Amino acid sequence: MEEHEEGRSARKHRAIVEAATTAFLDKGYDGTSMDEIAAMAAVSKQTVYKHFADKETLFAEIVLATTEQVNQIVRLVTDSLADSQDLAKDLGELARRFITVLMEPQILRLRRMVISSASRFPDLGRTWYEQGFERALAAMASAFQGLVNQGLLFTDDPQLAADHFVGMLLWIPVDKAMFTGNDDLRQ
Repeated sequence: MEEHEEGRSARKHRAIVEAATTAFLDKGYDGTSMDEIAAMAAVSKQTVYKHFADKETLFAEIVLATTEQVNQIVRLVTDSLADSQDLAKDLGELARRFITVLMEPQILRLRRMVISSASRFPDLGRTWYEQGFERALAAMASAFQGLVNQGLLFTDDPQLAADHFVGMLLWIPVDKAMFTGNDDLRQ
């Protein structure tokens, strides 16, 4: 019986998180209510509060859960460049795959939401950046250092090279998505 209850509780938790994610992405933090989340998740408001102390805690869980997706990006970077025999080809492939992941509509919408909430929740925004994008940049810098060590890449500052590489990839498409609100600009 206890195992059944844990399963049901986990399902409710997942339903709440999914409903809240949809609501926050559609209406933002201020435009979303706990009543609306409860209705969308088909649970009582009391059940929502049993799982999450308040709306801010629920919002933080949703935002920080996305940093797990960075593992995919880190693997992409390290796998793409670890045994490079044709650096130009491998960097081109990495660029295409990297931008495809980061230009996913839900990632863009989440990024916009985190940015719009940064002044209210600066610690959350900082943590999201550090556990997410900054980690991906560190992985790329490490991969670039490996390429320097192999004599395939020439730079005195692999971190700066990684920052510039990613900046060149994302500057125009991300800015375009952020300013226009169009989340389906994948190239």
